[in-house]
Amino acid sequence: MNDIELTIENENASIDILAKTIWGEARGESVRGKEAVASTIINRAKYAKSRGGYWWGNDVIEICLKPSQYSCWNKDDPNHDKIILINNTDKQFKICTRIARRAFYNTQPDPTNDATHYHTISCKPWWAKGRKSCAIIGDHIFYKDIA
Repeated sequence: MNDIELTIENENASIDILAKTIWGEARGESVRGKEAVASTIINRAKYAKSRGGYWWGNDVIEICLKPSQYSCWNKDDPNHDKIILINNTDKQFKICTRIARRAFYNTQPDPTNDATHYHTISCKPWWAKGRKSCAIIGDHIFYKDIA
């Protein structure tokens, strides 16, 4: 069971938001790439819990929906409106939901080596400058905590 205490209703909402985030951020990636994106969110939640809270949010929902953290939730992102409407009729979303459930309940390995951040290979964000990556999976580069 996940070490983040939630009600069943909140667990279902968390898994749905996590699945939508995976879909919005990594639906074109392999299963391992999707698992890696899920891991960054779970790693952030674990990190926040270990510190008694953190600026990026304290649970899966807060972390995913925090402005400017997972770009698919930014109102101006082309994926934003799509993730609001996505459902289980979409094959990739079904896969993302299975991955989200396994990640939420800590039943899948973390391929990122505890990463809390990532970006696509094609961009160079300011926060990654001078930082050493801990994993490269598909089209994403992963980093451990950047405070």
